[in-house]
Amino acid sequence: MRVGFNALFLSQQGTGSGQYAQHLLRALRRIEPRVEYQLFARIGQSASVAWNARELSTPFSGRLDDLDKLWFEQVSFPRACARARVDLCHVPYFASPLLPSVPTVVTIHDLIPLLLPEYRSSLRVRAYMRLVAASARRAAQVITDSLASKRDIMQYLGIAAERVHAIYLAADPACRPVTDETALSAVRAKYGLPEAYLLYLGGFDQRKNLRMLLCAYAEVLRTMGQALPELVIAGGLPAADTPMFPDPKQIARKLGIESHVRFVGWVAEEDKPALYSAATLFVFPSLYEGFGLEPLEAMSCGTPVLASRYSSLPEIVGEAGVLVDTTSLDEVAEGMQRLLRDSDSMGGLVQAALLQAARFDWEKTARETLEVYQVACVMPRTQAPEDK
Repeated sequence: MRVGFNALFLSQQGTGSGQYAQHLLRALRRIEPRVEYQLFARIGQSASVAWNARELSTPFSGRLDDLDKLWFEQVSFPRACARARVDLCHVPYFASPLLPSVPTVVTIHDLIPLLLPEYRSSLRVRAYMRLVAASARRAAQVITDSLASKRDIMQYLGIAAERVHAIYLAADPACRPVTDETALSAVRAKYGLPEAYLLYLGGFDQRKNLRMLLCAYAEVLRTMGQALPELVIAGGLPAADTPMFPDPKQIARKLGIESHVRFVGWVAEEDKPALYSAATLFVFPSLYEGFGLEPLEAMSCGTPVLASRYSSLPEIVGEAGVLVDTTSLDEVAEGMQRLLRDSDSMGGLVQAALLQAARFDWEKTARETLEVYQVACVMPRTQAPEDK
């Protein structure tokens, strides 16, 4: 089998789509070396060197980035797949060709821009989402990260259940409990971490619900005082305070808790296992996730998790963490406080987290993806339904 692979995000380790593409492709090549992958990238991408991807030019290369990306997705990539005589192509993010040249598999991680109006505020975004939604309906098969996302795709894109496959992702294999005190001390020193801390690591857009986390932490601080570990917030902060990207530093200042909250900025991938392992509790109040990789990474390191009960997170966390209504200040604060005061519950969650995390494996992801490839190759192309 020859597979054309859209390598647009392959070199972008800092994005979820990039991590997915990298881990999946490595696992696919490892478990079935007889499959040949033809990788295609835009001109100037580091994927061309690191992954031996072929660069494709467009009329907009080096000039208009948005149009260059669009032309690559809709014209250059499907044409290259046809010329390479691949059996199928895989687009590992939500942007398959509207007019596919070969049977196409598309991975749709989530429907955030379709489900949350604030994420499609511009005319440009709305037009692009309409295009990729119509394109997804023409794909031979659709892969998504969770059953929650599968339900969304069926409901909002009108794609039949048999064409949508929920295939779970996995944490980076490097995410394992770090017990070596030298390694833990080195990460504490590098990021200025306290001995004990609660941890949030992730994005800062509106759905991540950082305002609720900070308000709940302030409530618990009023009750527990100095017995409450500091809150560490990791990730690149917004450049400006906006409704879409509220600045958590300003929120902490207004709540009067800035002396108890540390902002450590961007964390290198190699430091994440120690950062998770040293944390007392990982808190993740996001209101919508197609998968929720950060809670899984934390559980893989044996760190107890407090997370939202919404979207895909119950599937990922299962019984190995505490799930709360993250629209309720009282429930988030009560869950946090209950865990911190109950050492037996925290100890039980450590083992439960490791067991739950072990259910997710990139080789399993790759095997299930190969099965979808086989289906896409043998099934006749499905007539696309009318756009909604």
